[in-house]
Amino acid sequence: MSATIAATRFAAIDFESAGNRPGSTDVPVQIGIATMDGLAFAPADLFSSYIACDRPVAWNARKVHGISDADLAGAPAFADLWPEVRARLAGRWVVGHGAATERRFLRAFPLHGFGPWIDTLTLARALDPGQPSHALGDLARAYGLEDDLSARIPGFRWHDAGSDAAASLVLLAFLVNRFGLSGFPPARLRVGDARPGFRQGR
Repeated sequence: MSATIAATRFAAIDFESAGNRPGSTDVPVQIGIATMDGLAFAPADLFSSYIACDRPVAWNARKVHGISDADLAGAPAFADLWPEVRARLAGRWVVGHGAATERRFLRAFPLHGFGPWIDTLTLARALDPGQPSHALGDLARAYGLEDDLSARIPGFRWHDAGSDAAASLVLLAFLVNRFGLSGFPPARLRVGDARPGFRQGR
């Protein structure tokens, strides 16, 4: 792994889901992966795909992300996306905003070995606890990142897996630059516990 954050290879991943139903486990219906070498995000390398689902998309999930059953017609099975997922995540620090869902869905690929993981939600809370909201979209607006994302990513919209993955990387780069962390080892980004001195690099 790289010695500094500025020289680290990152990959952000995001999922949208079918929504919870009583007596069943939630499943993914869309995946997005964005990559970044150092702190330079390349929109051209953004990957997004719908994922076949064996159940209707719940109305409450559809209300959030706008993905319908018709959108999933002909989509690949999650297992069929393994070569793409492996090629894009292997050998990189994996980023997610509130990464628990992403880590849970990736258990479909046992012993995949991806990581180490960085959760930008936890990181943002530690670095900038005074923000009224640490939701991804709210942080992007607070930091003036939303217009740049919209300009650089065709069809950008919140709760689209590809868009949210890209936004996680852009947020990560912003936080690293704002708080002067680029020269630290990437493991510094995993602290995320708001302990005294975290922002000062002690």
